[in-house]
Amino acid sequence: MTYDSDILIVGGGLNGPALASAAAQAGLSSTVVDAQPETTLTDADFDGRAYALALGSVRMLRKLGLWDAVSEHAQPMLEIKVSDGRAGEGPLSPFFLHFDHAEIEEGPMGHMLEDRYLRRALIEAMAANPGITVLNGETVTAQQADAHGVGVTLASGRTLTAKLLVGADGRASGTAARAGIRRTGWDYGQTALVCAIEHEKPHGGVAHQFFMPPGPLAILPLPGNRSSIVWSETHETAARFMALDDAGFLEVLRPRFGDFLGEIALAGKRFSYPLNLTVANSFAGDRLALIGDAAHGMHPIAGQGLNAGFRDVAALAQVLSEARQRGEDIGTSPVLDRYQGWRRFDTATLAMTTDLTNRLFSNDNPLLRFARDLGMGAVNAMPGLRRGLIREAAGLTGDLPDLMRG
Repeated sequence: MTYDSDILIVGGGLNGPALASAAAQAGLSSTVVDAQPETTLTDADFDGRAYALALGSVRMLRKLGLWDAVSEHAQPMLEIKVSDGRAGEGPLSPFFLHFDHAEIEEGPMGHMLEDRYLRRALIEAMAANPGITVLNGETVTAQQADAHGVGVTLASGRTLTAKLLVGADGRASGTAARAGIRRTGWDYGQTALVCAIEHEKPHGGVAHQFFMPPGPLAILPLPGNRSSIVWSETHETAARFMALDDAGFLEVLRPRFGDFLGEIALAGKRFSYPLNLTVANSFAGDRLALIGDAAHGMHPIAGQGLNAGFRDVAALAQVLSEARQRGEDIGTSPVLDRYQGWRRFDTATLAMTTDLTNRLFSNDNPLLRFARDLGMGAVNAMPGLRRGLIREAAGLTGDLPDLMRG
């Protein structure tokens, strides 16, 4: 059978292009189908979106030859401080968590990187690789797999064939739905408000996670005197805050943000999205694999969404590379079962941890507040346990794919 490429990747966000680059290193060709026009994806304006890349993800980007293109725009995360309190009152307990990168040998726990730089680096890497074809402004309307390969039909009427189809098309993955893969999950009753702010004082590379009854507020350092905000509120409150003008939005943010960085101002756009847990019941099907949010979407409370997706990318690329070296058909069940077996337990554990953490901290129950504050104080007083959690946050634990190893 003649194929258009070894792999068809549906979804051109971040995980799909990263997989195309990783597969190309293994000698596998890819076609990436992206619904967005290229002009939208390469917009160089700052819009406030940024990602917390764990050290493991940074290692992967470095091994793919992408890190040099973005490193000058990345802000190292040197410390993480976690506290518990209420809006306008600050921390209500002397107990807190403090993670310092100096406690591990590998360096910063991770880096903050704006979406515009990472996305552009991935697009340029695909354009420079003859083994990668990108189809912008196209959507898949049908897919079919058999013993020999997989084919898709695009909205334009064009058909494509490959040995393997990969869904990287988000939480509402059409690729998974067309394959009959169901999902398990629930709504958190929270909406994330995302923006960037400029502040008067330097942040020192310190990330803050402030837990309030409606949901957590993350303050993540960007280059210069800027920080990225991921702020969780109830759906109703978030909708009301998003409807405010910029001045009104800052007025409701200030008592929650505090004054430790001096005066603040909005930088870039504001975004919002509902928070839910959604995990595909299977990460693999007939000549099909799911990665990123198409496989698992979780609460941003630990900032691990993109990092979990990049682990999928690194694991799937390694499984496919090893299968190719052994002469196996990369789209067969034995190969894809190895990918699913590698990623499913790790993902389920992370999803459960973020879910339980959100439920434990997103309330004002005095007994739970006492228990969680006491727990944070105990962890902070135990160097060995604290160091283990720092390594976990840095993406250095578990069965790491080769692309994420030092």
